Amino acid sequence: MDSLAGGFLMHPIITAKPRDKLLLLGNEAIVRGALEGGLRVAAAYPGTPSSEIGNLLFQLQRHLPGLYFEFSTNEKVAMEVAAAAAASGLRSLTCMKHVGLNVAADALMTLAYIGVKGGMVIVTADDPFCHSSQNEQDNRYYARLSGLPMLEPSSPQEACEMTKYAFELSEKLELPVLLRTTTRVSHARAVVEVGEMAHYEGSVKGKFEKDPRRWVPVPAVARVRHQILLEKMREAMILADGSHWNRLYGKGPRGILVSGVAVNYVLDAVEELNLSEQLEVLALGFTHPHPAGLLTDFLKDKEIVLVVEELEPYLEEALRVVAQERNLQVSILGKSTGHLPRLFEFTPGQVKEAVARAFGLDYSRPDPPDLSWVPELPPRPPTLCPGCPHRETYRVIKEVLEELGELPRSIFPTDIGCYTLGLLPPIQMADYLICMGSSVGSAAGFSVATDQRIVSFIGDSTFFHAGLSSLANAVYNRHRFTLVIMDNETTAMTGHQPVPSQELRPPELEDRPRIDLEEVVKALGVSQVVSINPYKKEEAKAVIRPLLEGEKLAVIVSKAPCILYRARVKR
Repeated sequence: MDSLAGGFLMHPIITAKPRDKLLLLGNEAIVRGALEGGLRVAAAYPGTPSSEIGNLLFQLQRHLPGLYFEFSTNEKVAMEVAAAAAASGLRSLTCMKHVGLNVAADALMTLAYIGVKGGMVIVTADDPFCHSSQNEQDNRYYARLSGLPMLEPSSPQEACEMTKYAFELSEKLELPVLLRTTTRVSHARAVVEVGEMAHYEGSVKGKFEKDPRRWVPVPAVARVRHQILLEKMREAMILADGSHWNRLYGKGPRGILVSGVAVNYVLDAVEELNLSEQLEVLALGFTHPHPAGLLTDFLKDKEIVLVVEELEPYLEEALRVVAQERNLQVSILGKSTGHLPRLFEFTPGQVKEAVARAFGLDYSRPDPPDLSWVPELPPRPPTLCPGCPHRETYRVIKEVLEELGELPRSIFPTDIGCYTLGLLPPIQMADYLICMGSSVGSAAGFSVATDQRIVSFIGDSTFFHAGLSSLANAVYNRHRFTLVIMDNETTAMTGHQPVPSQELRPPELEDRPRIDLEEVVKALGVSQVVSINPYKKEEAKAVIRPLLEGEKLAVIVSKAPCILYRARVKR
C-alpha cells in the first residue's frame, strides 16, 4: 500500500504482481480479473451484493489511464454504455444485483442478437435469502431466456479467473457473457493468487465499424441475427462440454451435480462423510448452455445422482431432460424430491444432511451448543441513523397530515432506499412497494382507484433511476398525489455513490454538471413544486401544508445531506 498516485495510496489490487496472494472479497476478485483481462470501459448502477465492484472501479480509474468507469443513472443505461463500448472493440463490463438485470433486460435481449466485438462481461449478483433485496429471483433463467453463455464461480479465486476468461469467451463467440455470483461468493473473503495485470499506460479508443445489417435489428435483420445466435449457442455448448470450469472429483456409481458456492459445502460433506471413494462430484462452472455431452457421460454409469443448487431447480431440470433424451435409467434427487428446498441459502450442515439422506447414511446434525446461560439479547432491527434527514422529513409530513386530519386516510407508497425503513415504528409511513420507481407509478394507480390522500416517497438516486418517466406519466394523465423526493445528496444505502443532483461531492466529481431536481420536476410540467429543509420543521410545515391539503399533483423536494456522507466528504 506504499505506492502513491495523486496523493492517494494505491490499492494492492493494482500493485500486486503475478502469483502474489491477496485476501479479497469475491467482488474485489472480479475487479482484479477484469483488469487482468484488459477492461477498458465499465458502467454500473449500485446494488448489493454487487456494489463493491463499481465502488472499486470508481476509485481505481484515477490510477489507471485508459480505464473509464461511470455510475450510470440505472442498469439499462449502464448496459447500453458497456454494449456500445464492446461494439467499438473495447473490453467492457457492467455489474448489477439480480433485480437490476430486470431493468436492463430490454437491452439484454436484443444485445444477444446483435452481439459484440470486444469482450463484454455482465455481472449479475443474486441474493438468496433476500439479505438486501425484495425477492430471491434466480437469474440463471436469464441465460436461458436470452440465449447467452453463463459462468458461475464458487469462490473468490474462481471469480478472478473466470472474469478474465469471460472476456476471451465473449470475443470468441462475439456475445456478451453473464457472470453470475451470489451473496456468499460476492462477499466471501479468501486468498486469491493473482495473474498479470493488463497495461494501463494511456487512453485507448476503439472504432465502431458501421454495419446496419448487424447493429440495427429491424425485423428483417433480427430474424437473421436470431439464427446466428442459435448457431453461437451450439458452439458454446461444445465449449461448455470441454470447459475446464466443469470439474470432476472422485469416482463411483453415485454422483452429485453442484454449482456455485454449494460446491464448497458438497466437497466438505463428501470428505467428512468418507464418501470420496464412493461417489463422483461434477462441479459446474460453465452452466449455460448446459454441457449435455458431459452430463450424459456423468449419468451413464450412475445409479443415483443428487443435484445441489441454491434457489430454483435449474440444473436439476436440465439433468432430467438429458436423462430422458438419452434413455438413461438413473434416480435424480434434489428439490423435486424434497431433499433440498427452493427457499433461501444453503448451509454446510444442511447440505451435509441432504447428502447423507440421499445416499442412505445414518447421520443427523450434531446438537447445537448449550447457550442457555447466555442472557437474551434485545432485538436490533435495522433503523434509520440517528439524525438522518429522512427521519425529519417523515416527521414534518406526518405532523402536517395529523393537523389536517388526513393521516388516517392517507396511503404512503414508498421506494427502494434507506427511507424504506419508514415502514417501521415509530414512523410507519410505508404502505406499498414493488421496485425501483414504483412509488410514483403506484401512486398514480391509487389516485385512480381510491379517494384517499396519497403521499409517496422516493430518493434522489431512485428518482433519476426510475422516477422521471413515471412522473411524466402522472403529469400527462392528471394524476392526483403528492410526491416527496428525499434529496440526501447521495445513493446512501449502497455506499454513498454519486447522484446527478448532488452539490456536496468528492474532488474527482467537482467538474461534473449538476442537475437540479426542482428544475427537472418543473420541466416535466409539475406546477406545484417546493423545496424544504426538513430540519427547519416549522418553516417546512408552513410551506408544504397547501400541497398536502390540495387535490393536485405536487412535488416536495426535501433537501438535507446524509449525515454519514457529509462527514465522509469533509474528511
